[in-house]
Amino acid sequence: MKQLILAINPGSTSTKIAVFKEHKQLFVTTLRHTSEDLSGFAKITDQFQFRKETILKALKENDIDLSNISVVVGRGGLVKPIQSGIYEVNEKMLEDLRIGVGGEHASNLGGIIAADLASGIEGCKSYIADPVVVDELSPIARITGHPLFERRSIFHALNQKAIAKSYATAINKNYNSLNLIVAHLGGGVSVGAHCKGRVIDVNNALNGEGPFSPERSGTLPAYDLAQLCFSGKYTLDQVKKMITGEGGLVAHLGTNSFSYVEQKVEEGDPKFTLLSDAFAYNVAKAIGSMATVFEGKVDAILITGGIAYGTKLMEQISSKVSFISDVKIFPGEDEMSALAMNGLSVLKGTEKAMEYK
Repeated sequence: MKQLILAINPGSTSTKIAVFKEHKQLFVTTLRHTSEDLSGFAKITDQFQFRKETILKALKENDIDLSNISVVVGRGGLVKPIQSGIYEVNEKMLEDLRIGVGGEHASNLGGIIAADLASGIEGCKSYIADPVVVDELSPIARITGHPLFERRSIFHALNQKAIAKSYATAINKNYNSLNLIVAHLGGGVSVGAHCKGRVIDVNNALNGEGPFSPERSGTLPAYDLAQLCFSGKYTLDQVKKMITGEGGLVAHLGTNSFSYVEQKVEEGDPKFTLLSDAFAYNVAKAIGSMATVFEGKVDAILITGGIAYGTKLMEQISSKVSFISDVKIFPGEDEMSALAMNGLSVLKGTEKAMEYK
């Protein structure tokens, strides 16, 4: 009987895959790709065949019978802005993923590979779930100080939604009945206002909004940034890298490892201590700003992501925001489980897959 769910999560230098039988994880691995492996591909979508073959090899080596897979769920890429949920991969989605309608990113391969693998398995279907471009912003949250610019929703939707729903279940509440602030602290930082099941405000965690992070500069002084852009010293690509990839802790301290930062703080290094304190300060400010969205009526503040393992840092942030509401810490992120559980909900009929248009 078909009953397995395959989850696929492509990253810039790796592809995570996992196989679930209902809620039980049977197999998970991270397939690493060296710069040499990927150097021959001009575009990310050109990596499709290489990554697919790597996945198939790993499944075969771990005795996963493809014919038993009912659902393949890929990490949602930069498609057009969509509502939260699970979407069946269709031709329109594949077209948008291939051309990079929302930008070029490794996660675009998630839906493409999922569709291809599912097409070769009788009765199998392919989906994506809660991509980073989930957009539920309220109209007022989109407005900026100039009509040429509009705020965009790009954030850790998959993990934020999964953590929020998990918390709601744990307290015997419906996610759609709660006002939650969820802060995801990883390579990027996103802080979202979850108003009764919808993220009505959130910073653009990819393209330069909100707190700085290990690899991203976050919000920068606009006038100074404009001057830098026209100084003649930097190309557009260099400025983009300053904002995403080579900003934040990488720019200040030469590392994107917060565990290393914590080690240096423990050793008493003043520069690392200042940056760690500033990070906690900026995250707390972002959480505080989201409290105003709810006029202070916040049921809980949830902090998640890899950086949430840092006990001292969590104490720092909590001490600044606990006056707003209870703070709950959910270290790490389990995106593979979140993908699989979305697939399981469709398989069991508890959730209906939506159509991408």
